[in-house]
Amino acid sequence: MAEQRNEPLRADARQNRARIVEVARDAFAASSDASLNSIAKQAGVGPGTLYRHFPTRETLIMAVYRHEVERLGAYAPELLAEHAPLESLRLWLDRLAHYGRVKHGLSDVLHALTDEALAGEAYDLVIGALTSLLRACEDAGAIRPGTDPDDVLLVLGFLWRVAPGEEGEARAARLLDLVIDGLRYGMPTTAV
Repeated sequence: MAEQRNEPLRADARQNRARIVEVARDAFAASSDASLNSIAKQAGVGPGTLYRHFPTRETLIMAVYRHEVERLGAYAPELLAEHAPLESLRLWLDRLAHYGRVKHGLSDVLHALTDEALAGEAYDLVIGALTSLLRACEDAGAIRPGTDPDDVLLVLGFLWRVAPGEEGEARAARLLDLVIDGLRYGMPTTAV
């Protein structure tokens, strides 16, 4: 298998792999019991294609985990390039909340599979992105100075327990508003 021998994948194989990971992310967010066959069908590939890329359920879950963490890390500078710092932070926290709900639904499997190196790599990416967003907000005068990114990440753990669905999304939005209000506490009302 090209992936296991570190050979480059053909363009169509890369597209299939990426589509499977995207579909799996959404399927696992909806239900941690999503079947691999249903994921293959939704991705528009046969089961053999899915199993060539991901021989076990666990390898697919780890691929989704890695993909989401990498996307989360890359998302912060993209947001800062397009939005004001506070809006960037809010949008990033919303993405983190969604990621956390996906991860929470798979927490038992991820806990068993995640070694310290991968967990450290994921933490470093997330905390680095959050730190850059918080510092940009501080520099803009949008949040109080000295906010510890580890504290913010710990507080956000509640978002991972929000139930999926429309009601859960609305609740997560309200809770994120409370977090943002807490970060802004004591700042002049004219700061954005």
